[in-house]
Amino acid sequence: MIRPATPEDVPAIVDLIRGLAEYEKALQEVRTTPEQLRESLFGPEPAVFCHVAQDPDGEIAGFAIWYVTYSTWLGRHGIHLEDLFVRPAARGKGYGRLLLTELARLCVERGYGRLEWQVLDWNTPAAEFYVSLGALPQQEWIPYRITGEALEALAAR
Repeated sequence: MIRPATPEDVPAIVDLIRGLAEYEKALQEVRTTPEQLRESLFGPEPAVFCHVAQDPDGEIAGFAIWYVTYSTWLGRHGIHLEDLFVRPAARGKGYGRLLLTELARLCVERGYGRLEWQVLDWNTPAAEFYVSLGALPQQEWIPYRITGEALEALAAR
């Protein structure tokens, strides 16, 4: 079953975030606490959303964290998928496809023009999975990020 996350799901989602970070060889970079995630998802003005895949036993098998974007070229909103992760033991059961299907359904229902995300260049299994769904890799855009001391320095200018 795919459904919007609830506050009761936060501990499982944090555990999945850590599982994703471990898979991406970046566990040491995770700073998210259950309190932060609860506030982000369920605070007074959430700007990020989460859907979970729940297995028949009621366990959270996977999640998709996303937020609304806007395309000036399309003149429409879209969804950016920040993270998608399914527990290794639950892979191959269709949870990833179901999570993406739900986000695509939301896009269509709301009149959004895009569902987009990023994939690490070494994550061939994920890239192949996404292509099998009809997604196309975008080659012409290079992501940039500013964080930490550089972010603080820019803000102080």
